[in-house]
Amino acid sequence: MSTGGLINRAAAPLPRAETPPVTTPRDPAREAAEQELSKRLYHQNDPSLLDRALDRFWDWVGGLFDRASGATPGGTVGLLVILVLVVLAIAALWWRLGSPRRPTSDTGTLFDDGIRSAADHRRAADAHAAAGRWTEAVQERMRAVVRSLEERTLLDPRPGRTADEAAAEAAVSLPDHAGDLRAAARAFDDVTYGGRTGDPETYDRLRALDLTLDRAKPLLTGPTA
Repeated sequence: MSTGGLINRAAAPLPRAETPPVTTPRDPAREAAEQELSKRLYHQNDPSLLDRALDRFWDWVGGLFDRASGATPGGTVGLLVILVLVVLAIAALWWRLGSPRRPTSDTGTLFDDGIRSAADHRRAADAHAAAGRWTEAVQERMRAVVRSLEERTLLDPRPGRTADEAAAEAAVSLPDHAGDLRAAARAFDDVTYGGRTGDPETYDRLRALDLTLDRAKPLLTGPTA
């Protein structure tokens, strides 16, 4: 037996020395894990910021809907019926009132063309009404009202006068018709500057006012104090 063999046989019974365990402090280990997990490789399929925001929004809507349906008689079906009724009510109001009105501060002048007589404006108003052009008919009838008051010297002819100004000035000598004059000026502003559409009822009121004022006796001395 060689000397090497004796050494190997002698060393065989000796127990192997244990390898000491690797111990890493908690904080460095957590930092190392966070650093590893922050790599782009682990987040390629993560939802985007917009996707997360939409998910949260729809979760909120779903929760709101669930709470509302739970508090509504009939549950989900009852809630849907209420929503349909609300939509129908809004549509009916929109159809009845028209588009939102602009502020009255956007109004312009009453007359936008050359000087015409009250009779000219009345003929134009009747022609528009006969053709179903109610917006133009309302405008021309209001102009006829104001021009007639100017021809009767109840209003001083003044370029640039607005419908509201004409109504306020005419109410001084026609106080019994002040409310109707203000309503007529408001109707003119609505169809001219507020996006509203004229209708036969509005035109009939203006026509009746025009005929009434044509026969009305003014208060020449003005209102008493």
